[in-house]
Amino acid sequence: MKPITEQWLRAAADDLRVVARIASDEYLTHMVAFHSQQCVEKSLKALIEEYELGHIRIRNLGRLFEIVRPKVALEAEVVLIEKLDKLYMDARYPGELGLLPDGKPTRADAQQFYDFAKSIYEQVKRILDPGQETAPPPPSDQKQRQGHDAGP
Repeated sequence: MKPITEQWLRAAADDLRVVARIASDEYLTHMVAFHSQQCVEKSLKALIEEYELGHIRIRNLGRLFEIVRPKVALEAEVVLIEKLDKLYMDARYPGELGLLPDGKPTRADAQQFYDFAKSIYEQVKRILDPGQETAPPPPSDQKQRQGHDAGP
């Protein structure tokens, strides 16, 4: 694996760690969405770098999935990709900070975003490093019991 690929995967794992730690906090659901989007984006950029699939200065998950699709097949729900794209773009501007059409993401939304990000990260990790086991962050309810270095 290329060093730049490893850097993208480490950055994605860091976002996943953040999500694991805050996923159960109803006041931070918009941040769960943001970091979930970031995890997915960085995971996809790891694939793009490893397989030299082109320019990666885009942030739109739908476009990133289109770029990697000819090289690798990932299981991903289009609805979640679209939601995370919308939330990410809105989160960049005050006043609309990470809102869905019906308002702030619920805890159920946040859990769905976390599960999606974790799934994409794990799929990408298995593709790029098939000999390594993926160690996902601890579940939200175990976050306080785990040590500081726990995570992917």
